[in-house]
Amino acid sequence: MRIVLGIGGGIAAYKAALLLRLFTESGHTVVPVPTEAALRFVGAPTWEALSGQRVSTDVFDRVDEVNHVHQGQAADLVVVAPATADLLARAAHGHADDLLTTTLLATRAPVLFAPAMHTEMWLNPAVQANVAQLRAHGHTVLEPADGRLTGPDSGPGRLPEPEVVRDAALRLAGDGGAPDGPLAGTRVLVSAGGTREPLDPVRFLGNRSSGKQGVAIAAAARDAGAAVTLVAAHLETPVPAGVEVVHAGTAEQLRRACVRAAARADVVVMAAAVADYRPARIADAKLKKAEDGSNPVLELVRNPDILKELVDLRNTARRRQLLVGFAAETGDAETDPLTFGRRKLVRKGCDLLAVNHVGENLVFGQDTTTLTVLSAAGAPEQVLEGSKTDVARGLVARIAQELAGVRAGA
Repeated sequence: MRIVLGIGGGIAAYKAALLLRLFTESGHTVVPVPTEAALRFVGAPTWEALSGQRVSTDVFDRVDEVNHVHQGQAADLVVVAPATADLLARAAHGHADDLLTTTLLATRAPVLFAPAMHTEMWLNPAVQANVAQLRAHGHTVLEPADGRLTGPDSGPGRLPEPEVVRDAALRLAGDGGAPDGPLAGTRVLVSAGGTREPLDPVRFLGNRSSGKQGVAIAAAARDAGAAVTLVAAHLETPVPAGVEVVHAGTAEQLRRACVRAAARADVVVMAAAVADYRPARIADAKLKKAEDGSNPVLELVRNPDILKELVDLRNTARRRQLLVGFAAETGDAETDPLTFGRRKLVRKGCDLLAVNHVGENLVFGQDTTTLTVLSAAGAPEQVLEGSKTDVARGLVARIAQELAGVRAGA
């Protein structure tokens, strides 16, 4: 496989040299394309010695070969590591002012960006908007690692370790991760965490979901060989390396992200805790207590049923797609959680529904859980229990089994 390795101008460029070595040791041809700024951190002789390829940054180099287009056309995979804030911005807006950005515009190969910058820069709304734009273009942008940065600083923004970037890149190209895994060659969408519906600039309606189970499912699907997109609402756990992450705050934001990602997914797992209702109006300023002591009246409107919408879209497009829903149920004085779950399975129209019994001291935020998997096809109910990692692996194994049946019946 021919891999173009784009290198941005950041201190983490030294890790890109280790990444290059990992690729070449796996038998791949690597063409380094650094920016001018990157060469101030690691010089051209290093890239040429490690790759055996001539290094250039200039679109006017090798004009007779139309090199600024050829590199992108010939690539099977493009990896940009480190992807600096400036490089993300130029790529997101289609700039073509050096060999790397022209290569990005000219390629039809999968593209993976591995960002690296200080925490404040990574969290800046402009950078997050550029990341969202790149993902909307179909590119994969990894979440940076959380750890030691340049100097005494620490936080999210650290370039993931070279092995993590390599594994994510090869999975994206269908040439790595778990080539014999049960989900090899599939695209999996997982939603996780709890949505938050704003009341005013400081308050919101939310829920107790930590996102641990959805994150564990995303990691288990990754380990099974799938290319994973994680649509993340509010999380109280780190996102897994090697998966594409799309952040969403409200139910509507999560809906848009899921509809977009589901269009190219083989499997959809809706594990997020989505608010059923949102305030009809969001106050522009913080709501104050009434001076007369009266209680406020809050008008709520129903949020869209995302799982049902995805089922309808799947059926309308006649996609061979497996849809898995989640039902967090408390039961009541007359009905147990599983009965509610069975009704929901029929109402939603999904293929599998994972039901768990929840409450203030049950499941939410805990490291262990119990899921009962219900099947629309009438298969026996399956109970998965243990750590959330073990339960996630059990659910992924069930998904692989069901997906094989979907494809066999196509």
